[in-house]
Amino acid sequence: MAINLANKYAKELAQAFNQKSVVDGVACKDYEFTGVKNLKVYTAVSQELNDYKRSGLNRYGEPKEAQDTVQDMVVEKDRSFSITIDKGNNSEQMGVKEASKILSIEMSEQAIPEMDKYALRKFIDYAGTVKEAEEEPSEDNIVKMISDAMVHMGNKKVPADKRYIFIGWSWFGMLRLSKQFIGVEALAKEALVKGAVGTFMGAQVVTVPDDYLMKNGKKAYFLIVYKNSVLQPKKVQDYFIKENPAGINGALIEGRFIYDAFVIGAKCDGVYAAVEGESTQAVPEISVSGSNVVVTSAGAAKIRITTDGTDPRFSDSAYETTSGGSIALAAGTYDIKAVAFAENAFTSAIGEVKNAEIA
Repeated sequence: MAINLANKYAKELAQAFNQKSVVDGVACKDYEFTGVKNLKVYTAVSQELNDYKRSGLNRYGEPKEAQDTVQDMVVEKDRSFSITIDKGNNSEQMGVKEASKILSIEMSEQAIPEMDKYALRKFIDYAGTVKEAEEEPSEDNIVKMISDAMVHMGNKKVPADKRYIFIGWSWFGMLRLSKQFIGVEALAKEALVKGAVGTFMGAQVVTVPDDYLMKNGKKAYFLIVYKNSVLQPKKVQDYFIKENPAGINGALIEGRFIYDAFVIGAKCDGVYAAVEGESTQAVPEISVSGSNVVVTSAGAAKIRITTDGTDPRFSDSAYETTSGGSIALAAGTYDIKAVAFAENAFTSAIGEVKNAEIA
């Protein structure tokens, strides 16, 4: 892009918008990634209750060792920028390219939006529930759609507090007409997160540009997140300004960000996404042939499979293959689950075959 000199343009740099992070205050902070690239999260598995016996041994029941599941979270995004401000160009532009201002614009218009969009899309792909809507939201049905989602989460025993509804501006324009929506002006004493414009059924409503909740043109109408179900680790957030570094007469502005976003598998029911119809990847078909398990989901970028009944999206024991791929198993009985991921669609529902016999 050309350098625009001051005789053609106004002194002040045009800044399209200045949007701060809408995800940072919503994600859970209970896990520490500092110093490591990945984190293994162990989740205890509860046991069913027994009838108490009033005589004999083991009156409380046969002791069983506590079991757990493991989720391996690997931080993968490593992004950066490097900008120079030549002293000669800056002087001919009346010094409008102040380094700190350029850095602020880079953060507001590039770094923060990228991290927020990435996190929201990741939350959708790993949501406990991805609901394909039968029709687009309208003034007549949007309240029921969100209400049904909140009720669904409640029945999954997700706590009613610390819920956040991320919704695109196009759909929020309909929601705000509802009597159940309470605007910010009536919540002056409430501690609202960045971007919150009010509440609905006790959850803070956070507006985002429509494309924050889209995946290659596929729409998510809204996303409901329980705070303790999601993470957005930012291991490195380095940005600095160097005056007259070697080889440059002027300023050098550089930044680096190592980050990612995760849904905690054991708490995935705390994430609910309402998406447009026919926007999810096909559920994997599972077939058993001899000692091989074959999985198929046309167009899938990858398929994750578990044979122990655990959720393949989060399990540390999952196998990974592509559509039509297979895994070989020893003789035995298995509970097989598979999920398919795609570049052009939201993650599939989980396919399952219980008590599969491998010869």
